[in-house]
Amino acid sequence: MPALTDEPVELRDRMRALAAADPGRARSRLPREIAAITAERLEAEMTHAHGALFDLDDICIGYRRELWLWLCGERTWDQCASGLLGRLSRRVTGSRG
Repeated sequence: MPALTDEPVELRDRMRALAAADPGRARSRLPREIAAITAERLEAEMTHAHGALFDLDDICIGYRRELWLWLCGERTWDQCASGLLGRLSRRVTGSRG
C-alpha cells in the first residue's frame, strides 16, 4: 500500500488558522480535508478495492481525534498518517473475505 509521505503543510497551516478563529468548524472540516488529500494520493487503492467502495470521509471522521492531535502538534504527521493507513488497510483486508 502506498504511503502518505508528505505532510500537508499548507492544509495544516490553513486548518490551524481556522482552529484559532473557530475550533468547532476546524474540527468538522479537518477529517474531510484529509479524506480529500488521501483520495488524491491513494486513488484506486482506497476508493475501490476488491469490489468494495470505501467512504474515506467516514474513515477519516472516525480518525478525527488523531487528526486533531496532529493539527495541535501532539502527533507527528508520520504517526498520524501511519495510523490512518492502518485503518484503511484493515478496510481493504476486511473486504477480501
